[in-house]
Amino acid sequence: MLVTSAEPPVLHTDKKVLSLEVDLKSETQRFVEEELSNISMPDMKGKEGRFQYTITEVKITELNLTHADLRFIPDIGLLFDVQNSSISLTFNRRILYWFFYDTGNINASAEGVNINTALNLIRDDEGRLKINNISCDANIAKMRAKFSGTLGRVYDFLGRVLTTGMRFLLNQQICPALNHAALVHVNSLLETIPVRTEVDQFIGIDYSLIDDPVVTSRSLDMNFRGMFFDLSQQNVSLVNYAVEPVIREYDRMVYLALSEFFFDSGMFSYYTAGIFQLKIVNEKMPKDLEMLLRTTYFGAMMMLNPALVDAPMSLQIAVNSPPKTTIKTSGATVAMTANVKVMVLPPGQPPVQMSSMTMETKFNAKVSMREKRLCVHADLRRFKIFSNQSALESLALIPLQAPLKTMLQMSVVPLINNWTKTGVRIPLADGMDFVEEVVEYHNGFIVIGANLHFSKGLREMVSASMEGSSNSTGSA
Repeated sequence: MLVTSAEPPVLHTDKKVLSLEVDLKSETQRFVEEELSNISMPDMKGKEGRFQYTITEVKITELNLTHADLRFIPDIGLLFDVQNSSISLTFNRRILYWFFYDTGNINASAEGVNINTALNLIRDDEGRLKINNISCDANIAKMRAKFSGTLGRVYDFLGRVLTTGMRFLLNQQICPALNHAALVHVNSLLETIPVRTEVDQFIGIDYSLIDDPVVTSRSLDMNFRGMFFDLSQQNVSLVNYAVEPVIREYDRMVYLALSEFFFDSGMFSYYTAGIFQLKIVNEKMPKDLEMLLRTTYFGAMMMLNPALVDAPMSLQIAVNSPPKTTIKTSGATVAMTANVKVMVLPPGQPPVQMSSMTMETKFNAKVSMREKRLCVHADLRRFKIFSNQSALESLALIPLQAPLKTMLQMSVVPLINNWTKTGVRIPLADGMDFVEEVVEYHNGFIVIGANLHFSKGLREMVSASMEGSSNSTGSA
């Protein structure tokens, strides 16, 4: 853990490792093809001997990137490499030869297309993943053009001049198009991924990167802050003593590792927000539990004031310290200690405290992933109460153990699961979801492995992000 005086602790609690598989490669290839298909080529004019020519409306009709590869380059970033591929295009011609004038369409093809593009990835000032720069090298080995029309055979030799010029222009257009696609389009998509956002009305989560991504030959390793915070006290944070997660698997495209601190910071934030308090009274009080409480404290109420016997009773439960998460290979548990007060509520009079108890509970926590939301389901595993007033009263409370445990199962546990059932969003762009998830428990952390599913194409995702950015700018 690194601590600075100006910022919260740098917390190595949330780590993501990304590997490259077929879906991501195919989506990247499709995105590149779509970007290159939109290249705008300038008109060409020139003179060659007796020929005067004008070339207009150059359009790319097909890209065949048959030999494309996407891989990691250590200490650099992502490499998209295209070898020995082809591009088909058409353009209109207007040619004057002596006093003959000819127009028509020309089909051409670029062969031996090689594109080598490397993307350098960094953490920006807001903690987002960003493409910092791009290096690009593109070349076309040769071009062919097929003329048609009255003078086709007469000026076939002009094709060499035209294709040479077209090859030069096309070479000049490929890299600028890819530069713009990465530095403008893809970065605009990355800017839509939330790094600090609200979870609900009480707490938020900080998913900002704490350093630049580390690129190895097999993976892109990213360390997130992975810290929840109380919306009303955003500068209050929990000190991190958790072990740093370690990811060794590579079977799936993405691995997300969450330390005990990740969950503890969420519990701590709810605790500081004052959420872990519950008052059970009137219709919320089970009738059999109320009868048992009235029977247990009948003698004490008679000694204080016989009129209290018929007054409503309540339980006030308040967690007295932040819950603690423990993760082992057998699973995850959350330990919680609370103060429980038994109160009598005489009408028109101040409440009367009959007892003060300490309740110790332990919950099993089952972690799962749905699409791009992390969910937790809790079940009560262990329950114990004892009196804060005397050992003798602790013995008297033994009959209350079972009904209070049942009350927790029926009242408190559903309340906790109601907070966690919607889940916490993992920082992933709209249009991408996790599938084929698997959860593994280790000592001190959880590793979730998943593959990426694209419900939208990258270009569609980019268009949506840019449209959203344009709308928000217009609204501002």
